[in-house]
Amino acid sequence: MTTPTKIEVDAATEEHLAKLAMSDPEMLLAGLEARADWQATSGLDGRSYSLAKIAALIALDAPPASYLWQVANAVAAGCTAADILGVLIAVAPQVGGPRTVAAAPEIMVALGLTLPAEVDGPVE
Repeated sequence: MTTPTKIEVDAATEEHLAKLAMSDPEMLLAGLEARADWQATSGLDGRSYSLAKIAALIALDAPPASYLWQVANAVAAGCTAADILGVLIAVAPQVGGPRTVAAAPEIMVALGLTLPAEVDGPVE
């Protein structure tokens, strides 16, 4: 068993980590502002930028919360569910089946869709 490493953490760092852990609106707003800056720097329009970020999430086997956030951003930028499916299909050969299959239900949930019973678990 591994135990966490106890290190000295300054108060400001601990406060920022705690705010992020609690989804503090001010911290999230700072992230949104940074996102706008990065998008402008990328030279991509909002739709392309959002779809590229979803592709990265799929490739990284990102946690569910990441899909909720990025899919919402993509929809707000004008992307459709079909656009997001297109990204999933486009990256499948590069990321492999397991990551593609793992991303599909996360995208469904982020789009507000109901998962098939087989994905939720066996029907008894």
